[in-house]
Amino acid sequence: MSGEVATTKKPVPAADELSRPFWDAAREGRLVIQRCSACGYYNHPPRNFCDACLARDLAFAPVSGRGAVFSFTVMHQRDVAGFENDAPFINIVVELAEQPMLLMVANLPIGERERVRIGAPVEVCFEDRGDGVVIPQFRII
Repeated sequence: MSGEVATTKKPVPAADELSRPFWDAAREGRLVIQRCSACGYYNHPPRNFCDACLARDLAFAPVSGRGAVFSFTVMHQRDVAGFENDAPFINIVVELAEQPMLLMVANLPIGERERVRIGAPVEVCFEDRGDGVVIPQFRII
């Protein structure tokens, strides 16, 4: 055994009818979040009804892409399919600026370990995974 870990391709999202506008916008370098037309509440991940008022009139709206680290953990496991050679890396939960508890999950390279902290300001960036798949990620600013 050489000690080298076999690598698989990173997973990609399976866009469905509900989430397709989110992934289409990401491919264009834009971050959009589903928003209720009745009360203005943002829902993420997308749903069929508003989490706040249960209305069904929802549309995707652009957001600033800015926020703060809500939580994070350093991932050392090398058995997560597609991320075997990235470990260790940092999983983060970002609270977007538009609304309290509007959360998105992303990851950071381990080189950010000294800078990551709860409340650290972040902005969206986009990771091209090939084959037309683009993933919103965040970087510390």
